[in-house]
Amino acid sequence: MREGGYPRITPLVVLAFLAVVVAGVTDLVLDDPASWLTPHVIVEASLIALSLGLAVYLWRGWRLTSRTLDRTREELERREEERDAWRERAGRLLRDLGEAMEEQFRAWKLTPAEREVALLLIKGYSHRQIARRTDRSERTCREHASSVYRKAGLAGRAELAAFFLEDVRLPGEASREAASDGYTGSGG
Repeated sequence: MREGGYPRITPLVVLAFLAVVVAGVTDLVLDDPASWLTPHVIVEASLIALSLGLAVYLWRGWRLTSRTLDRTREELERREEERDAWRERAGRLLRDLGEAMEEQFRAWKLTPAEREVALLLIKGYSHRQIARRTDRSERTCREHASSVYRKAGLAGRAELAAFFLEDVRLPGEASREAASDGYTGSGG
């Protein structure tokens, strides 16, 4: 494996094809054919040309893939930095939201298992994913989810998420909504 994590197989194959080219040219020179139009020479020349063509084709493909992989890695690194910066900026707010959610879960008298399932439902996990993540059966997770909805007086997953997230607004969104509702804010 190369330092970047992808295999060196393509360069080795390219080198193998180039070795075939060198060996074929060497063989033709050492054969010193009386005529260049004999079947033996034509076959060897064809193999040399094919090997050279494949070597160039593979080398160009490898270089393009290598550059694309490097750009993808750079983009991934930028995205991870962006994510980390957002998490840092939003950390306090997210902690406050988490505390408020925990407070509401206690008000609903959810068990620790139900609180865990409720949080994962809000995060968008399926019952199957929650089961895998919590080492419970899918049926148990569904029962916990039903218990959460019943204790909270909610109809299901969408209402659970809306309970906590419905009032989250993007900047300027509240004024657009008020304008679309006919609210002018002028008191009249």
